Amino acid sequence: MRIFVASAWPYVQSVPHLGNLVGSILSADVFARYARLKYGKENVIFVSGSDEHGTPIEIEAIKRGVSPKSLTDQAHDYDKRLFLGTWNISFDNYTRTESEVHKNFVKEFLLGVSKYISVEEEELPYCEKDKLFLPDRFVRGTCPYCGFEDARGDQCDRCGRLLTPSILINPKCAICGTPPVLRKTKHWFFDLRPFSESIKQWITASPEMPENVKGTALSWINEGLKPRSLTRDNAWGIPAPFSGAQGKTIYVWFEALLGYLSATLEYFTAKGEPDKWMEFWENGKVRSYYFIGKDNIPFHAVILPAMLMASERNYALPTIIGATEYLLYEGQKFSKSRKIGIWIDEAPHIMETDYWRFLLIRMRPEEKDMNFTWTEAIRIVNTELNDDIGNLVNRVVTMINRYFQGEIPEPRNLKDTDNKLLFQVRETVDSVGRMFDRTKLKGGTELILSLARDTNAYLNSKAPWDKIKSEPEDASNTLYVAGSAVKAIGLMLYPVIPTKAEVIYRQLGLDIANASWDDAKEPLKPGHRVGKPEPVFKKLPTDFEKKLGELLEKIRGEVEKERPTLLK
Repeated sequence: MRIFVASAWPYVQSVPHLGNLVGSILSADVFARYARLKYGKENVIFVSGSDEHGTPIEIEAIKRGVSPKSLTDQAHDYDKRLFLGTWNISFDNYTRTESEVHKNFVKEFLLGVSKYISVEEEELPYCEKDKLFLPDRFVRGTCPYCGFEDARGDQCDRCGRLLTPSILINPKCAICGTPPVLRKTKHWFFDLRPFSESIKQWITASPEMPENVKGTALSWINEGLKPRSLTRDNAWGIPAPFSGAQGKTIYVWFEALLGYLSATLEYFTAKGEPDKWMEFWENGKVRSYYFIGKDNIPFHAVILPAMLMASERNYALPTIIGATEYLLYEGQKFSKSRKIGIWIDEAPHIMETDYWRFLLIRMRPEEKDMNFTWTEAIRIVNTELNDDIGNLVNRVVTMINRYFQGEIPEPRNLKDTDNKLLFQVRETVDSVGRMFDRTKLKGGTELILSLARDTNAYLNSKAPWDKIKSEPEDASNTLYVAGSAVKAIGLMLYPVIPTKAEVIYRQLGLDIANASWDDAKEPLKPGHRVGKPEPVFKKLPTDFEKKLGELLEKIRGEVEKERPTLLK
């Protein structure tokens, strides 16, 4: 079985913040690393890329008197360095919508589903001041469903309903604030209606699809699917391949969804195996996982399946769409203009990225909106990372070196308490695997922490430092069992904190590079030599939060200088 992993393509006009990161790319990376351990590296592919077309970038380029591509080249390279280098995201292919493979694939795919595409004339908002048609996001107004006064023309940020500019109340141009007028123009539409029942049956029958995804998709379907515009009146994008569509480009949402397929094709083409890509897309032979924010559910749970169904190729539909709720920052939405939140090029200047990776997965909004607070962040680092995990590793490795000259002792006459913890290790590895398979990453870390705490309690109750002389057999059994638990904890943490997990494994005298998930259930071998102990984590100082404001101001000034033009 092949495993396909994808994260939503970040729009290249802005640097992602922590909420963006955990909602898609970081979550996908944790799952992809787990999947490689569980199912074999050769059976997993993880892709994403920069979404770089559309009117916002075109307008920014016009303002600056440069080409859109000159702006997105810099921004794409900057983001890619952050993801692959700073954040240690293990993409097999992080590409871009300006890729020639992507552009050609999109045009060929849409021509292949042309029987579901029709041409219609419609009236669209036109800004007479800016002299351009306004795409969905460049019309703002009041949502007709919930009354939110700053809804975009494609979606309401408050209620999540998909919108069109024509149904907004009191619409205004998002660029200049002028009320737009309606002008006739011709566009190409993809008809979603023929797929309504098939999508409904697929989403309803899925035993694994999260309930928030099912609910949102079914709500949209029950309202009645309609033809959706495929084209836009802007120059920066993939030229529409249809006859008579000169001057039109493909709507960014349709092409970005097809990027999941083109990124897979591009990866195997670069490897000299251009035919192999379909192994990760053929129905019945692949499980596919998509990591997105909840505002993207309709696109992934309705539009993407409809396009895949429209094709004559036997494409696999999503197995699980892991859609997170929103992460707030100290009770508020992230806002760069109001300096609320942390951005992914700022965070590494505050602490190591593995600390951030752990923090964000521990605060991952899997069931409801979650609130990032520094009080909770400090607790997680100081208590969970340092005390529950780091101190356990240090205690066990130190005692094996001190009492057994660095060798794992031979177990003899294990007692019930010893066997109970070994059984818990095996059960935890299986349970964490089941949680991760359901994309419940935060839930998986809860189980890992529970094992760490129980191992610490086991050590305290057994007290091998007291028994090493009076009951040496019991002391050796204790460190054999505790060392095996540390091995399991280190390997299970690898998807979340890969750099620190490698440090833990190195202290155990092991190489994590060739490990598999089920290796975590195997005890350490007697006679195996461990490495030297060293602190894995360190606590944040007690006055950390107090000094954070001043630190952030300094960091932001330096980071802003390094950002490319489009991201300033």
